[in-house]
Amino acid sequence: MTGGGGGGGESGWGSCFAYTIGAVAVILIWQLISNTGLKSSFFFFFLPNNHFRSQEAATPNPSAPPPPPSFGSFNNSTVPASSALSPPRVSGFISDSDLKSVIDNLDEKLQEHERWDSVIDRRNNLLCYKAKCCKPKDGPLKYLSVTIFENCSAEVLRDFYMDNDYRKQWDKTLIKHEQFQVDESNGTEIGRTIKKFPLLTPREYILAWRVWEGKDKIFYCCSKGCEHPMAPIQKKYVRVGFFRSGWRIRKVLGRNACEIQMVHQEDAGLNVEIAKLAFAKGIWSYVCKMDHALRKYSAFYHLRPIIAVNAISLIQKVPPELDTINISSADHPETSTASAICCKVACERSRKKLLRPSNKLIANGLIFLGGVICLSRGQSNLGAKVAMAYILSKLTKRGASSSQSRQALVP
Repeated sequence: MTGGGGGGGESGWGSCFAYTIGAVAVILIWQLISNTGLKSSFFFFFLPNNHFRSQEAATPNPSAPPPPPSFGSFNNSTVPASSALSPPRVSGFISDSDLKSVIDNLDEKLQEHERWDSVIDRRNNLLCYKAKCCKPKDGPLKYLSVTIFENCSAEVLRDFYMDNDYRKQWDKTLIKHEQFQVDESNGTEIGRTIKKFPLLTPREYILAWRVWEGKDKIFYCCSKGCEHPMAPIQKKYVRVGFFRSGWRIRKVLGRNACEIQMVHQEDAGLNVEIAKLAFAKGIWSYVCKMDHALRKYSAFYHLRPIIAVNAISLIQKVPPELDTINISSADHPETSTASAICCKVACERSRKKLLRPSNKLIANGLIFLGGVICLSRGQSNLGAKVAMAYILSKLTKRGASSSQSRQALVP
């Protein structure tokens, strides 16, 4: 009997030890993902980057059904690989009608039964970011975002978005980018990008994209999926079969700031609700990382070497019939308002930081203290320890969130 009791105690201890090791392993894996930047790639499942040369779309499986229609009148679904063999056909991959469709979507001209739902609205002293989404009748979720960068010019932001060599230095989601073909007659560029998806197979994008310049240094880009004979399907990647993206970069009226508005659709084979939740939770950290890289890029912008032949060096002029559309910031007062709020919020936060310690510091202290107490009680059940840590985490996160909301509402 005693031996049996002893055996039962050892068995219970062994189970507890196994659970503890499992919990520690999960925590270590999550920390590894966070520290290596892979976490952002799961959150930022499209980009964004998005929409620029570091992204590419992919060829659908020939046996699969044709991709759903693109946003609005974004015509010419996936371009067949045979057309890529003939350079003259490359010029038809992206047309001026695609540009018009991008402009219509950026101006929020929705199709029937479409409705925007807010996803995130965050800001600091140098950056404002807002995003919303809608579910088209056919096709994946459509995202519309506006990012305002203080102390930045439209030209610098444009080149930053299109500089894939520099992107490799700061964007840990980017595994590889290569150019396949450029049509010098109209500036259409074709290439491939491979991106990390933590715990999932990397995604491969084969894209065609084109850039335009309008009045007052307003820039546009349109990207969409295509096929190319230089990019056969490989089993080690998941080829993204549907991709549509476009952006507009312009100066914020009356301020030393510029904004990028982006509309984006892609089907990377992820669960819609999970992808939406991951985006909402992680995109802000990704955008902050992007802003940090942009500041470094601006410092040596005028010292960069001459770029090769690509969509930027072959930038096209916006057709007159589309360039007459009045899209100044005066028509979008929310842009100037949001930009002004950035500085106001930053000043208020700086003042409050001088008056009291940050909520984040307090939260981390509480979690640490709670963890020490739990771990110091050897008789405590592992489940109770995990539950207490989870509750402490939730309470402190909720308090920090409420504080941030109050700060954002300061007049």
